Amino acid sequence: MKIAVACAGSNVSEHFGHCEGFKIYDAEGGRVTGSKFSPNPGHRPGFLPNFLSGLGADVIITGGIGGGAVDIFNEKNIEVLSGASGDAGKAVEAYLKGDLKSSGSVCHEHEFEDTCEGHKPEK
Repeated sequence: MKIAVACAGSNVSEHFGHCEGFKIYDAEGGRVTGSKFSPNPGHRPGFLPNFLSGLGADVIITGGIGGGAVDIFNEKNIEVLSGASGDAGKAVEAYLKGDLKSSGSVCHEHEFEDTCEGHKPEK
């Protein structure tokens, strides 16, 4: 199983599309067996869900995410957990234990980066 966490540093990013990148955790038997970091290749409509699907992601963990991205992940049978915060590794451990639940929080205020006044890229 591959779990992709939208990251700002070592923490879960508040906004999926504008994160620094994605920490991809490999998990087997309920524990992490490895991880790697993939920089965010850029925020444009529909791209990141297809990018992460291509990396083999089975699960996405993020703080906030747009409805369009959630729809694409759902079409690809990739689980999305929104509303997460704090340390990315701890979020993955909580997910693997069954303790991380999605808030279902989806951002509907924007569709494209240039119209997203409330969200700026995280550094």
